[in-house]
Amino acid sequence: MPSVTVSAGARLHVGFQNLSLARRRLYGGIGIGLEEPRVTVSAHPADEISTDDPLVHEYATRATEILAIPGVEVSLDERLPRHVGLGSGTQLALSVLAATARAYDVDPRIREYAPAMGRGGRSGVGVGTFEDGGFVVDAGHPTTRFTTEPPAEGDWTVPPVVSRHALPPEWRFLVVVPDAEPGRSGEGEDESMRAVVERADPAVADEIAGVVTRKLLPAAAEGRLDEFGDAVAEIGHKNGSWYTDAQGGIFRPPAGKLVESLESCHVLSGVGQSSWGPVVYGVTDGNHADEAATAAEDALDEHDLDGRVVLSSAAIDGARVRTEGHGKATTEARTD
Repeated sequence: MPSVTVSAGARLHVGFQNLSLARRRLYGGIGIGLEEPRVTVSAHPADEISTDDPLVHEYATRATEILAIPGVEVSLDERLPRHVGLGSGTQLALSVLAATARAYDVDPRIREYAPAMGRGGRSGVGVGTFEDGGFVVDAGHPTTRFTTEPPAEGDWTVPPVVSRHALPPEWRFLVVVPDAEPGRSGEGEDESMRAVVERADPAVADEIAGVVTRKLLPAAAEGRLDEFGDAVAEIGHKNGSWYTDAQGGIFRPPAGKLVESLESCHVLSGVGQSSWGPVVYGVTDGNHADEAATAAEDALDEHDLDGRVVLSSAAIDGARVRTEGHGKATTEARTD
């Protein structure tokens, strides 16, 4: 029987374009797919669901129901840290779906099936980067469907990508993963988002719109690193103003301390917090990557934090699929 391996890079979530119910569309994610770190799963057909990981089991159960197949054996070969701001849930869920489908030589129909996997309910960035990598801006959801309560699970479509750009291969994203309390997820995240949306100032959304259209998108299209970083940082700070009450500041502890330290590093721009954190990121180029990594390690030491520092280029494609069987192996970049 064929064995299929799917590997997907993490994603950074810069922020949302709008969290106010006073505007026509809600959310609208902005983010970047990364080459590293990655999640990797392997799957082959089976008569029942078999896996050692409880979360993989949950996603494999959903995948087999969606695809109307009897079972699958799935191993988690490489994992992303959970609930730190790297999109681990979406990348794992979609990797399990893609590997399961490909093991049966079935089209995974990632964008169509993501809601049934419980993904894409707010941001479409994770789905977008899983599909094709790069820098992604999505359209968000019509506000009329989202009062202060989100639709029931699966009762949505993944917001479409309205802008995608491949970022220059010489750019390096600094990713700092401090050993700290995980970010919000599940019901806790829903409650926090509800409170934020109820109070969100629509004027902030209007300011972000100007930054996106006049600064961020032109810089991404033209590959201008400093301008891109400046726009990302500005959007991160404006997003943080919506979350001040929910997370105790523009950035949550201890991410705020790391952001403050790294903002003084002259080789970094675009310093911010990914999603609910505690991951902190910035962008530099290959010539200054080591200096940026040293600054991150010094920042962790300065604030008496353990953690991991990763340097990554932006993903140039989506999740990668490798199929083995019948004496040969093939690799493809796309999952759909």
